[in-house]
Amino acid sequence: MTATFPLTIIGERINDSIPATHDLYERGDLDGIVALARAQADGGAKYIDVNIGRRAPELMAETVRRIQSAVACPLSIDTPDHAAAKAGLEALAPDAPMPILNSISPLRMEMLGLYAVRPFRPILLISESVHGGAAVPCRTAEETCAAARLLLAAAQHAGIPIGDCIFDPGIAPLATDTEGNLRRLMGALRMMREDPAFSGAHASVGLSNFTVMLPPKRADGSPVKAPLESAFLTRAMPLGLDHIVGSVTRGYRQLPEGHPALCCFDDCLAADGYDSLFRVQAFYA
Repeated sequence: MTATFPLTIIGERINDSIPATHDLYERGDLDGIVALARAQADGGAKYIDVNIGRRAPELMAETVRRIQSAVACPLSIDTPDHAAAKAGLEALAPDAPMPILNSISPLRMEMLGLYAVRPFRPILLISESVHGGAAVPCRTAEETCAAARLLLAAAQHAGIPIGDCIFDPGIAPLATDTEGNLRRLMGALRMMREDPAFSGAHASVGLSNFTVMLPPKRADGSPVKAPLESAFLTRAMPLGLDHIVGSVTRGYRQLPEGHPALCCFDDCLAADGYDSLFRVQAFYA
């Protein structure tokens, strides 16, 4: 019998990259944005993600004010833009619960200085490192952990306790993973789990990215995305992953050994190159 996960879900729906949400922003329908926040809070989200895309900081501030007036759970200010992040943090009420600030990468460490504006829990992106002043993707678990150590040192220098740090190793679509990204991710989680320097830290991914390019159903009509996402969680949570940016409607479950989606995941993790894609195709058939 399957069991639900003890998982912190950061509700993903208020994100400009989602067509329906993009349309709400384009129409200036903040009532619709607030309705999304309420639905996710009612569905069990512990945080509400707030991503306005490439829009003005003033909209971030107004969106934050409107959402926090409607829901009690804390917000996740999700932007790579320093001005928008600052506006969102400043718009929070003095008694609002501590927010998350997503996303801080090795090329955006100056955003850690916003901790002086308003304390937050940072999501630290460790899927890329910096070489010659440019961002390059991490190809191995070792490179990913090196990026994590760099960001951890910067966060602690900013006064952020390790228990508030959330590391995001990045998750690529399973449908295109011919370069071993899944193996890199799982290896990095394992290495960090075994390293005392990361004791007390948390880990997260944007889980919907894992299945974003896959059809929703198998040949027999059974759903695919939630089982494959649950398979990932079944293997990743024992390695320390305890947060996700995800959906409150997916019904993530711990899968039993032998479950077809879990077998597919394990085979993909062990496969090289296009063999992983062939295994996903076999799962659909």
